[in-house]
Amino acid sequence: MATTESMRARDVMHQGTQCVGENETLLDAARMMRDLDVGCIPICGEDNRLKGMITDRDIAVRCVAEGMSPGSVRAGAFAGQLFWTDADASITEALEMMETHQIKRLPVIDVRDGHRLIGMISEANLARNIPDAMMAEFVERVYAV
Repeated sequence: MATTESMRARDVMHQGTQCVGENETLLDAARMMRDLDVGCIPICGEDNRLKGMITDRDIAVRCVAEGMSPGSVRAGAFAGQLFWTDADASITEALEMMETHQIKRLPVIDVRDGHRLIGMISEANLARNIPDAMMAEFVERVYAV
């Protein structure tokens, strides 16, 4: 097993991340989340590049609770501010980004391979790969009110 100092984002990430298209609906996104058993899914454009992220909470709170129909709202409308890390970034750099922006899931992009989305780092990936003390610090910073 690699040491924390030598671990890269690609060593920790979940591979094979699927995207919802920016022109697909939030209903499509919700069904993908259900089928994949995930609470968040990347939004990709026609150019296959990452455009944003959509969570199950976004669909419930920002769409349904506001009286909109998930079947008529395009996923791209929920793209918002985007944070990601390069596949070759250190795990420390990825953690710092997640902590700074208080995000629980971080897309991993391979900038050497056409800026392609290749994976996602989640809390579960971190819990399996970093020391308990680092994980505790991450949780404290990300969930700080």
